[in-house]
Amino acid sequence: MNEGVPEKEWLGLGEAARYLGIHPITLRRWADAGEIACMLTAGRHRRFALAEVKLFAAKRQRQVGMPRTEQVWADQALARSQQVISTHRNAPWIEAFGAEERERSRLLGRRLMAIVLQYISTSENTDALLGEARDIGRQYALSVMAHGLPVTTALEATMSFRDAMFDAAILVPEVTHSSAQKSARLLKKINTLLNTVQLVVTAAYEESSL
Repeated sequence: MNEGVPEKEWLGLGEAARYLGIHPITLRRWADAGEIACMLTAGRHRRFALAEVKLFAAKRQRQVGMPRTEQVWADQALARSQQVISTHRNAPWIEAFGAEERERSRLLGRRLMAIVLQYISTSENTDALLGEARDIGRQYALSVMAHGLPVTTALEATMSFRDAMFDAAILVPEVTHSSAQKSARLLKKINTLLNTVQLVVTAAYEESSL
Protein backbone atom coordinates (compact mmCIF):
# COMPACT_ATOMS: atom_id res chain seq x y z
CA MET A 1 0.00 0.00 0.00
CA ASN A 2 2.76 2.44 0.86
CA GLU A 3 5.42 1.67 -1.71
CA GLY A 4 7.45 4.69 -2.72
CA VAL A 5 6.10 6.90 0.06
CA PRO A 6 8.78 8.58 2.20
CA GLU A 7 8.57 8.31 6.00
CA LYS A 8 8.03 11.96 6.83
CA GLU A 9 5.58 13.83 8.99
CA TRP A 10 3.49 15.41 6.19
CA LEU A 11 2.53 14.04 2.79
CA GLY A 12 1.42 15.79 -0.35
CA LEU A 13 -1.80 14.79 -2.11
CA GLY A 14 -0.08 12.37 -4.48
CA GLU A 15 2.04 10.77 -1.75
CA ALA A 16 -0.95 10.28 0.55
CA ALA A 17 -3.01 8.83 -2.33
CA ARG A 18 -0.23 6.34 -3.15
CA TYR A 19 -0.06 5.31 0.52
CA LEU A 20 -3.80 4.62 0.53
CA GLY A 21 -3.75 2.97 -2.89
CA ILE A 22 -6.32 5.35 -4.39
CA HIS A 23 -6.44 8.03 -7.08
CA PRO A 24 -5.55 11.59 -5.97
CA ILE A 25 -8.95 12.78 -7.21
CA THR A 26 -10.63 10.36 -4.78
CA LEU A 27 -8.49 11.59 -1.89
CA ARG A 28 -9.22 15.21 -2.79
CA ARG A 29 -12.93 14.46 -2.74
CA TRP A 30 -12.68 12.74 0.65
CA ALA A 31 -10.70 15.67 2.06
CA ASP A 32 -13.22 18.19 0.73
CA ALA A 33 -16.01 16.15 2.35
CA GLY A 34 -14.17 16.15 5.68
CA GLU A 35 -13.66 12.39 5.71
CA ILE A 36 -9.90 12.79 6.22
CA ALA A 37 -8.18 15.79 7.79
CA CYS A 38 -5.70 17.89 5.85
CA MET A 39 -4.16 21.35 5.91
CA LEU A 40 -3.73 23.88 3.13
CA THR A 41 -0.42 25.60 2.50
CA ALA A 42 -0.17 29.26 1.58
CA GLY A 43 -0.15 28.10 -2.02
CA ARG A 44 -3.43 26.17 -1.46
CA HIS A 45 -1.76 22.75 -1.67
CA ARG A 46 -3.14 19.99 0.52
CA ARG A 47 -0.88 18.41 3.10
CA PHE A 48 -1.83 15.27 5.04
CA ALA A 49 -0.28 14.30 8.37
CA LEU A 50 1.29 10.85 8.05
CA ALA A 51 -0.27 9.82 11.39
CA GLU A 52 -3.75 10.77 10.11
CA VAL A 53 -3.20 8.88 6.85
CA LYS A 54 -2.10 5.75 8.72
CA LEU A 55 -5.10 5.89 11.03
CA PHE A 56 -7.44 6.46 8.06
CA ALA A 57 -5.87 3.48 6.28
CA ALA A 58 -6.38 1.31 9.35
CA LYS A 59 -10.03 2.38 9.58
CA ARG A 60 -10.63 1.53 5.91
CA GLN A 61 -8.99 -1.86 6.43
CA ARG A 62 -11.22 -2.75 9.34
CA GLN A 63 -14.31 -1.61 7.47
CA VAL A 64 -13.64 -4.09 4.67
CA GLY A 65 -12.39 -7.04 6.63
CA MET A 66 -11.34 -6.51 10.22
CA PRO A 67 -12.71 -9.01 12.74
CA ARG A 68 -15.47 -7.54 14.88
CA THR A 69 -13.40 -7.70 18.09
CA GLU A 70 -10.69 -5.44 16.69
CA GLN A 71 -13.24 -3.12 15.10
CA VAL A 72 -15.06 -2.61 18.40
CA TRP A 73 -11.77 -2.10 20.23
CA ALA A 74 -10.66 0.55 17.73
CA ASP A 75 -13.90 2.51 18.12
CA GLN A 76 -13.75 2.34 21.91
CA ALA A 77 -10.02 3.16 22.04
CA LEU A 78 -10.44 6.28 19.92
CA ALA A 79 -13.22 7.53 22.19
CA ARG A 80 -11.23 6.73 25.34
CA SER A 81 -8.08 8.45 24.08
CA GLN A 82 -10.07 11.60 23.35
CA GLN A 83 -11.39 11.50 26.91
CA VAL A 84 -7.83 11.22 28.24
CA ILE A 85 -6.77 14.32 26.32
CA SER A 86 -9.80 16.22 27.61
CA THR A 87 -9.32 15.27 31.26
CA HIS A 88 -5.55 15.85 31.29
CA ARG A 89 -5.42 19.30 29.71
CA ASN A 90 -3.57 20.68 32.74
CA ALA A 91 -1.19 17.74 33.14
CA PRO A 92 2.54 18.67 33.34
CA TRP A 93 3.37 16.85 30.11
CA ILE A 94 0.81 18.97 28.27
CA GLU A 95 1.27 22.34 30.00
CA ALA A 96 5.03 22.27 29.41
CA PHE A 97 4.57 22.12 25.63
CA GLY A 98 3.80 24.96 23.28
CA ALA A 99 1.05 24.74 20.67
CA GLU A 100 3.36 23.30 18.00
CA GLU A 101 4.75 20.62 20.32
CA ARG A 102 1.28 19.69 21.53
CA GLU A 103 0.23 19.16 17.93
CA ARG A 104 3.32 17.03 17.34
CA SER A 105 2.50 14.95 20.44
CA ARG A 106 -1.07 14.55 19.21
CA LEU A 107 0.18 13.24 15.88
CA LEU A 108 2.54 10.84 17.64
CA GLY A 109 -0.41 9.57 19.66
CA ARG A 110 -2.50 9.09 16.52
CA ARG A 111 0.39 7.28 14.86
CA LEU A 112 0.78 5.00 17.90
CA MET A 113 -2.96 4.30 17.86
CA ALA A 114 -2.71 3.21 14.23
CA ILE A 115 0.24 0.95 15.06
CA VAL A 116 -1.63 -0.69 17.95
CA LEU A 117 -4.58 -1.28 15.65
CA GLN A 118 -2.36 -2.91 13.03
CA TYR A 119 -0.56 -4.95 15.68
CA ILE A 120 -3.71 -6.49 17.16
CA SER A 121 -5.18 -7.16 13.70
CA THR A 122 -2.34 -9.11 12.11
CA SER A 123 0.38 -11.63 12.83
CA GLU A 124 2.56 -10.32 10.00
CA ASN A 125 5.35 -7.72 10.21
CA THR A 126 5.01 -7.53 13.99
CA ASP A 127 8.73 -6.80 14.41
CA ALA A 128 8.41 -3.81 12.10
CA LEU A 129 5.41 -2.52 14.06
CA LEU A 130 7.26 -2.91 17.35
CA GLY A 131 10.14 -1.00 15.78
CA GLU A 132 7.79 1.85 14.88
CA ALA A 133 6.45 1.83 18.45
CA ARG A 134 10.00 2.11 19.80
CA ASP A 135 10.66 5.05 17.51
CA ILE A 136 7.56 6.85 18.81
CA GLY A 137 8.56 6.17 22.42
CA ARG A 138 12.02 7.58 21.85
CA GLN A 139 10.71 10.69 20.07
CA TYR A 140 8.31 11.33 22.95
CA ALA A 141 11.02 10.79 25.59
CA LEU A 142 13.43 13.19 23.89
CA SER A 143 10.69 15.82 23.64
CA VAL A 144 9.79 15.54 27.34
CA MET A 145 13.44 15.51 28.43
CA ALA A 146 14.08 18.68 26.44
CA HIS A 147 11.67 20.43 28.83
CA GLY A 148 13.44 19.12 31.91
CA LEU A 149 10.51 16.95 32.99
CA PRO A 150 11.32 13.86 35.12
CA VAL A 151 10.87 10.27 33.98
CA THR A 152 7.88 9.89 36.33
CA THR A 153 6.03 12.60 34.38
CA ALA A 154 6.89 10.96 31.07
CA LEU A 155 5.65 7.59 32.31
CA GLU A 156 2.49 9.16 33.73
CA ALA A 157 1.58 10.20 30.19
CA THR A 158 2.30 6.76 28.72
CA MET A 159 0.29 5.12 31.50
CA SER A 160 -2.69 7.37 30.75
CA PHE A 161 -2.55 6.19 27.13
CA ARG A 162 -2.21 2.57 28.30
CA ASP A 163 -5.23 2.94 30.60
CA ALA A 164 -7.33 4.20 27.68
CA MET A 165 -6.29 1.24 25.52
CA PHE A 166 -7.01 -1.24 28.31
CA ASP A 167 -10.35 0.33 29.21
CA ALA A 168 -11.39 -0.06 25.58
CA ALA A 169 -10.30 -3.71 25.56
CA ILE A 170 -12.24 -4.47 28.74
CA LEU A 171 -15.44 -3.21 27.09
CA VAL A 172 -15.04 -5.42 24.00
CA PRO A 173 -16.52 -8.66 25.46
CA GLU A 174 -19.65 -6.79 26.55
CA VAL A 175 -20.30 -5.73 22.95
CA THR A 176 -19.05 -8.72 20.96
CA HIS A 177 -19.72 -11.50 23.49
CA SER A 178 -16.26 -12.82 22.65
CA SER A 179 -14.65 -15.59 24.67
CA ALA A 180 -12.42 -14.97 27.67
CA GLN A 181 -9.56 -16.54 25.73
CA LYS A 182 -9.91 -14.12 22.82
CA SER A 183 -10.18 -11.14 25.18
CA ALA A 184 -7.03 -12.30 26.97
CA ARG A 185 -5.14 -12.50 23.65
CA LEU A 186 -6.24 -8.95 22.80
CA LEU A 187 -5.05 -7.61 26.15
CA LYS A 188 -1.75 -9.46 25.85
CA LYS A 189 -0.99 -7.99 22.42
CA ILE A 190 -1.84 -4.46 23.56
CA ASN A 191 0.30 -4.97 26.66
CA THR A 192 3.27 -6.25 24.62
CA LEU A 193 3.32 -3.22 22.35
CA LEU A 194 2.80 -0.63 25.08
CA ASN A 195 5.45 -2.26 27.28
CA THR A 196 7.82 -1.71 24.38
CA VAL A 197 7.03 2.01 24.36
CA GLN A 198 7.46 2.41 28.12
CA LEU A 199 10.77 0.54 28.14
CA VAL A 200 12.12 2.79 25.40
CA VAL A 201 11.06 5.92 27.32
CA THR A 202 12.85 4.67 30.45
CA ALA A 203 15.93 3.66 28.47
CA ALA A 204 16.15 7.11 26.89
CA TYR A 205 16.25 8.70 30.35
CA GLU A 206 18.87 6.24 31.52
CA GLU A 207 21.04 6.96 28.49
CA SER A 208 20.82 10.71 29.13
CA SER A 209 22.11 10.28 32.69
CA LEU A 210 25.26 8.37 31.68
